[in-house]
Amino acid sequence: MKLHLKIWRQKDASSPGKIVDYTLDGVEGDMSFLEMLDILNEELVSKGEEPVEFDHDCREGICGTCSLQINGEPHGPDRLVTTCQLHMRKFNDGDTIVIEPFRAKAFPVIKDLIVDRSSFERIQQAGGYISVNTSGNTVDANAIPINKYDADEAMDAATCIGCGACVAACKNASAMLFTSAKVSQFALLPQGRIEATERVQNMVRQMDLEGFGNCTNTGACEVECPKGISLTNIARMNREYLSATLKG
Repeated sequence: MKLHLKIWRQKDASSPGKIVDYTLDGVEGDMSFLEMLDILNEELVSKGEEPVEFDHDCREGICGTCSLQINGEPHGPDRLVTTCQLHMRKFNDGDTIVIEPFRAKAFPVIKDLIVDRSSFERIQQAGGYISVNTSGNTVDANAIPINKYDADEAMDAATCIGCGACVAACKNASAMLFTSAKVSQFALLPQGRIEATERVQNMVRQMDLEGFGNCTNTGACEVECPKGISLTNIARMNREYLSATLKG
């Protein structure tokens, strides 16, 4: 395939950016999207040009660092996959592909396609932990019985990889889906009830401080989430927050 690439290039956080056009030939359908970018970078380096900077790590759809906005969609046109799992067979010969970083005030661009998502880390640090007594013998994992439905729901919420697709897809750049997933994975389990009141208040407060917008129930976040995190988590977080406020 021969592709026309329009890629956002930005030297650093303080410099203005722009879309730069590239043409890449010989792309095969079995290549992943990141492999395609690797080939482009090899050509750029061979010409003495600056390669396109983009984030990646596991390339197995686990870590979420490969987040890219592809033709206006977080992680591209496929569903329930990250950018590294997106294959070029989703595109056609002669296609024009626009590649940009995730756009959000709370995700400032570092360089080219790399954004700073440390705001997510600060939200997790604000309340994403539980109190466990570690003195004496190790407590058996099965010592506390948990309803299977609750355990499954908590596990589903815990699959959130914090890639930021929900923020990029939202017209308000809301982090409600991400934050609610982190709240839910503990709120559903007895081990997470000790800090429940403080957790939801602290994480929501930090989310607001980071500059994320609010949720208007558009649902784009769930559609674009590579792990299919459900909107029901936002409803659960709202209930947790209201309960915590009334207790306070």
